[in-house]
Amino acid sequence: MIEVLVVEDHAVVRSGLVTLLSRELGIRVTGQAGDGPAALAEAERLRPDVVLLDIALPVMDGIAVAAALTAQVPGCRILMLTALDRPGHLGRALAAGVSGYLLKSATLAETADAIRRIAAGGRLVDPRMRDRRAAELTPLTEREAEVLRLAATGAHAREIAAELFLSVGTVRNRLSSAVGKLHARTLVDALRIAEHHGWL
Repeated sequence: MIEVLVVEDHAVVRSGLVTLLSRELGIRVTGQAGDGPAALAEAERLRPDVVLLDIALPVMDGIAVAAALTAQVPGCRILMLTALDRPGHLGRALAAGVSGYLLKSATLAETADAIRRIAAGGRLVDPRMRDRRAAELTPLTEREAEVLRLAATGAHAREIAAELFLSVGTVRNRLSSAVGKLHARTLVDALRIAEHHGWL
């Protein structure tokens, strides 16, 4: 029996997934969560075989949750089930340690099959994503992406510097470098471009 934890912030979607997956042969939903911290707590408590995880979660996004799960509950496999179809999101998810990436347009049968494959040690990328996987590699370094992510929250250079233990000048240089690499006119434009491509 494959034990699954369902992590989805929309209650109706989450309860629908729980109900439908519970009818699948060999799959048992042992828990559910609606945000990142709750997902981590439930995974620690339940030790599921597979975590079915959305990216767009409140408090802590699914990619950050996946990275934490990989470190904290190493025996657990992660299947992203998301509406986000940008290669940047896929690349970040795979780098965080997920075993599979499936779009929410997948059928129940495809989702259940993906869970079984991943529980058996396999890997899976939604066929609709495979052709675009290498099409959009991020031009940003991880450090540039890090300062952009903080800028996207509304933090100013001084606040970002304090958060990352950097000088204000270093933060400004990284922001300026990111704006240039993205061929953006302004920081706001750079944030829009990076978010659109899934690079944040």
